[in-house]
Amino acid sequence: MRTPAFLRVVEGEARVYRRVWRGSVISTFLNPVLFLAAMGLGLGRLVDERTAGAGLDGLTYLAFLAPGLLAATAMQTGAGDSSWPVMAGIKWRKTYDAVLATPVGVASLTVGHLAWVGIRLVFVSVAFVLVMAAFGAVGLAAGLTAVPAAVLTGLAFAAPMVAYTAGLKGEQGLTSMFRFGIVPLFLFSGTFFPVSQLPDWLEPLAWVTPLWHGVELSRSVALGTVPVPPPWLSVAYLASWTVGGTWLAVVRMRRRLVT
Repeated sequence: MRTPAFLRVVEGEARVYRRVWRGSVISTFLNPVLFLAAMGLGLGRLVDERTAGAGLDGLTYLAFLAPGLLAATAMQTGAGDSSWPVMAGIKWRKTYDAVLATPVGVASLTVGHLAWVGIRLVFVSVAFVLVMAAFGAVGLAAGLTAVPAAVLTGLAFAAPMVAYTAGLKGEQGLTSMFRFGIVPLFLFSGTFFPVSQLPDWLEPLAWVTPLWHGVELSRSVALGTVPVPPPWLSVAYLASWTVGGTWLAVVRMRRRLVT
């Protein structure tokens, strides 16, 4: 049976990653350790002393924070792996030109890249859950059930980011996207505090962000809390970003690479 072309792209990414995985593994485990130690234990102790779980569904701040950070880390991983590497393939290293000189087409190239990002998201999310469990934020089994939600959250950002990157002439647009898009979402989409604490005019804006749905979904699965939106709605919303973003990414990559 002939191997699908997009799997050849995944294979190529895996062969490259096999030589550089050591550097990413260190950051994959170190980042959640630092975040959970500083925010979950350090700041969390002050929050717990003052609130006693009020406004956090009776949870400790560490337990409240950890699943939100899991979703936010997936967002950052998906966006990061679908921005600078894509720009490198298009403009700097031009590896995508070499790929398209083979029987692999633009659609297979795009889907293959996103499939590899999905694999990376699984690895990053499982590593984060292991750290969460080590800190006592959640049980290991409960934390692992939140991995699919985190992966879907990451893909909901990865696919549109490929489409966005394909339309850029230079990297300045990527810097602006992270500075004015990803970072504000990280801060104001329910990761660190319930969005109900935001000003009334800003709260509805948080509701339409993919990260808020990812945070609510991950938190409800890992902790058994009742999410604000029904889980099926969050899944459908994140899936629509993934599917729509993939379609747009293929269109814009074809426009950029095929002359």
